[in-house]
Amino acid sequence: MKLSDWAKKQGISYRTAWNHFRSGKLPVPARQLPTGTIIVDDVINGTKAVIYARVSSSDQKKDLEGQINRCLNFANSQGIPVSNTVFEIGSGMNGKRKKLLQLLADPEMTHIIVEHRDRLMLFGSEFVEASLSARGVKLVIADQSELTDDLVQDMISVLTSFCARLYGRRSAKNRAHKAMEATKA
Repeated sequence: MKLSDWAKKQGISYRTAWNHFRSGKLPVPARQLPTGTIIVDDVINGTKAVIYARVSSSDQKKDLEGQINRCLNFANSQGIPVSNTVFEIGSGMNGKRKKLLQLLADPEMTHIIVEHRDRLMLFGSEFVEASLSARGVKLVIADQSELTDDLVQDMISVLTSFCARLYGRRSAKNRAHKAMEATKA
């Protein structure tokens, strides 16, 4: 595929991809044709690695690019050629994230690369990892360290989810915070 198409799939600008190609830091093999067109090999030796990045809300959208870059750097350091990047905005508690479901259903995929385990999902990632492993797909966690406030955030997420079902989505976040503060008192 052309470098411009590959860059669009990765969620990066063509100029960034071109700079990576020129410096030899492109995570996938690429060659330049005599016409000047740069061709990127999307699937290499049966390997189709995909980076999955997720943030919880639209005000964190700027963090997506950093997540993708850290995962790309990790993949480069491990020698894993990345063929695609999938990113979305949605709760880690939501089991109906369209892009993640499409990614998990892809029969050609061999690796899923995420920055932290909770970027894939907050609960039950071990079950998904076991299912992927049975298909021969490897879940690669770029940063194995856990975040220090994960337990508190997980409790808020669970409460938010339950409150959303009981009271509606609009006021669920405020009710969850009030419930957490009531337990502290």
